[in-house]
Amino acid sequence: MDISLTFDRPEEGHGSGPITVGWFLTSDKGAVLYDPPERVSFRQTNRTHAKSASRCPGVIQLESRYFMVKCPFDIHIGFSRDDKGKPVLVNRAGAASTIRGNKLGEILTLVNEAEWRYPDRPTIQLILPYCFIADEMVYITQLSAFMHYRPDPLPGTIFGGRFPVSVWPRPLMWAFEWHEPGKDIVLKRGEPLFYCQFEGMDPSRPVQVVEAEKTPELTAYLDKIGGVVNYVNQTFSLFKAAEAIRPKKLLTPKPRD
Repeated sequence: MDISLTFDRPEEGHGSGPITVGWFLTSDKGAVLYDPPERVSFRQTNRTHAKSASRCPGVIQLESRYFMVKCPFDIHIGFSRDDKGKPVLVNRAGAASTIRGNKLGEILTLVNEAEWRYPDRPTIQLILPYCFIADEMVYITQLSAFMHYRPDPLPGTIFGGRFPVSVWPRPLMWAFEWHEPGKDIVLKRGEPLFYCQFEGMDPSRPVQVVEAEKTPELTAYLDKIGGVVNYVNQTFSLFKAAEAIRPKKLLTPKPRD
């Protein structure tokens, strides 16, 4: 399916300089828990030797194009089935959990078994309020934090995704395919949860990510495209319709304190 768009880009600032991508939280509830996305950079490494990987232009280029979203919660869960065979999540942390049991269910869900890609690989979703926007054509790719080492690897893989944030700003989630459900999932607050990569029409242009204001225009546009995944199977088919109702400007950088 061809989803190339004739996006109406702003005349000023396009085509030179960095691509500006805005981030914001769709809800202010518990906003203090959610750290700003950070550019992936390993600055505190050996740079004394001329041939050090820390000074390699290719390595620097790679790292600079990824932005990290940190995990906002401490979570330790296991997988089980109840007496009727229904799949359930088990809060292994129990009383020691930093999240109350009734609140854990609000942020972490087990996808309906009929929707799993494989019958033996449960899928879970961690609901997050992170959303990105741009005023020129920009695609986001969500992928695992592959440059950060985990001494205890997660027992599965995340579901990545790629879509144009300039037309389809939507809150991201951390979706995980549990390849080894016999092993627990342990997530720690502050650790890398996933990366975001942003691509514009010109791959040579750098990207800067700034906090965005939730303007009335942006909020109204989000309302118009929100929740449609519950009613259609191929949301990409709606990009043209979304583009037609999109205001020319949605990104307003938030003033720095």
